[in-house]
Amino acid sequence: MVDDTDLAHLRRCVELAELALSVGDEPFGSVLVDADGEVLFEDHNHVAAGDETRHPEFEIARWAAEHLTPARRTAATVYTSGEHCPMCAAAHAWVGLGRIVYAVSSAQLTAWRDEMGLPPGPVRPLPIQEVAPGVPVDGPAPELAAEMRELHRRQHGA
Repeated sequence: MVDDTDLAHLRRCVELAELALSVGDEPFGSVLVDADGEVLFEDHNHVAAGDETRHPEFEIARWAAEHLTPARRTAATVYTSGEHCPMCAAAHAWVGLGRIVYAVSSAQLTAWRDEMGLPPGPVRPLPIQEVAPGVPVDGPAPELAAEMRELHRRQHGA
């Protein structure tokens, strides 16, 4: 269940996704928040240079592994504009991060790509819980779907 606090962090993720798009990258953004509500790390996609692993969720996992104790990782929440891909879901689980809250699902993103006539991505868009079944997950947030869809439409000029 996505509450008002979650929505506030998800709105920041959407802002980061818009920032990514404005600098020529794919519109994805993520925020790591500790158990006390403090934002610890935030980032957006950096894949435009050719490294397709530079997703913000993966960067959060790397940062958390280097800077947080296992207990702080487990108590933290990762907010993200789009549901984790399998690579990021696996990194999240391996590092031992806690809850994930996303604005739009992989199924929504896949449907939008299909509507725009785009080919499927190189990795199957599995739900987080198929990759990392022990991670608590909430989303999507219907309040943000139209805004995220528009960012993806702009990315592809559709």
